[in-house]
Amino acid sequence: MKITDVIPHVIKPGLPGDTPDQSAWAFIEIRTDEGITGWGEATKYGRGGSFLIGQAIHMVKDDFIGEDPGNIEVLWHKLYRRFTYTGARGFPTALLAGFDMALWDIKGKATGRPVFDLLGGKFRNPVPLYANVWFEGAETPEEYAAAAKKMVALGHTASKHDPFHEMKPFHSMYQDGKISKKGENIGYDIVAAVREAVGPDHELLIDAHGHYNVPTAIRLANRLFEQSDIAWFEEPVPPESFEALKQVRQNTSAPICVGERLFTRYDFLPIFRDGLADYIMPDTIWTGGISEIKRIAIMAEAYYIPISPHCVPAGPLELISAAHVCASVPNFYRLEHSILGIPMQNDLLTEPMEISNGSIHLNEKPGLGYDLDPDVLAAKRHPLWEG
Repeated sequence: MKITDVIPHVIKPGLPGDTPDQSAWAFIEIRTDEGITGWGEATKYGRGGSFLIGQAIHMVKDDFIGEDPGNIEVLWHKLYRRFTYTGARGFPTALLAGFDMALWDIKGKATGRPVFDLLGGKFRNPVPLYANVWFEGAETPEEYAAAAKKMVALGHTASKHDPFHEMKPFHSMYQDGKISKKGENIGYDIVAAVREAVGPDHELLIDAHGHYNVPTAIRLANRLFEQSDIAWFEEPVPPESFEALKQVRQNTSAPICVGERLFTRYDFLPIFRDGLADYIMPDTIWTGGISEIKRIAIMAEAYYIPISPHCVPAGPLELISAAHVCASVPNFYRLEHSILGIPMQNDLLTEPMEISNGSIHLNEKPGLGYDLDPDVLAAKRHPLWEG
């Protein structure tokens, strides 16, 4: 079998509240001379990233034409090393992920086996999820409590929250890492209201988005753990400094989760070596695809650290690909997803995902098990995409 064509698709999913450049998902279609097509996702959400990915697919596609799609590991390294002198992690690994997912999809379809089976078989199916309540648009403690109750009604026993609204302007920047006393207290009130609404057994995850300096992160994590028994404090400080993370880790009681902005196994090595986190959350796209988060999970297993892949705000193939890996590894906590994203994700598929009772139920068909609908992709083609 040989690869005959590589086609990028950049679409506008219609996420609420997004600017035109933010609301873009990027997918890749790989065709072969045996009529098998593989689908992958390379969404680099926000600030035009998916458009850059689409153009980059055009740039590197000739590296794949004529290659055997079964040589996944060889092709992974071929594309990864292509960018060695400009920096191979981040944007290049997101690009790489789209190819990697599509190649696994092809191999599964060619062999008649689901991807999780090719990865070693399944520990679980369905795969448990946790829900992002902060995508529900809640602002007040009362609105957060109501949204959390909805998650519980859908079968979720864990949910993630972003209660410190004052810090939203700093989601993609770092200024001084401080929050006002008023903003801090509102956040505590929100989490306390959610805890009261969901009861003592529900697991509350708090996303700090890397907003904070060291003393602020320590104070917030400890107060939330003491007051509301949070299950983790996520990305307490910006991802660049492992020394800052070490200080937080040594001075907090709350479990720590990091990893959505670490890009390969090489970035995760200090986390494991120095004991800097209780959980890790590699993003399937940003790290380099199915192949790489499987490798990261195997490394984490040696330290008995559970993985909990980051999966938003992207399209359906990231969630599905992550679920295949999570099905195949022993050291797993839960998989992230957004309730609000499900209708837009399913709209792109020829067969909808089954998400119920707080889990995703893989259909166990060959490959990823789900194909994108070319007609829907064409109808949703992003108006700013000129590729």
